Amino acid sequence: QVQLVESGGGLVQPGGSLRLSCAASGSRFTPNIMGWNRQAPGKERELVATITGGGRINYADSVKGRFTISRDNAKKTVYLQMNNLKPEDTAVYYCYGQLFGMDHWGEGTLVTVSS
Repeated sequence: QVQLVESGGGLVQPGGSLRLSCAASGSRFTPNIMGWNRQAPGKERELVATITGGGRINYADSVKGRFTISRDNAKKTVYLQMNNLKPEDTAVYYCYGQLFGMDHWGEGTLVTVSS
């Protein structure tokens, strides 16, 4: 069973930056696809970004040019660098990992963008 633990959320002013991290454990294998989704209050969960083990990346249009996803396969960790944050980025951010066709989720970390 894969466990995903997020860290790095918090309160930031508009225009600020945060870096989220998510470490996978519980399996000697590293999830092939890792990424981030988010859920804002009163809204459905949405894709933010994904990255494959080979480095193929996909971003939601709303974060392109502001967010950067990366991963360290040796550490089984995926990162999300978030720059120029906007109030509409406020959400709980969930780490995601897919291993052998099974989806795994972290418990989420809250990001609040407010002045």
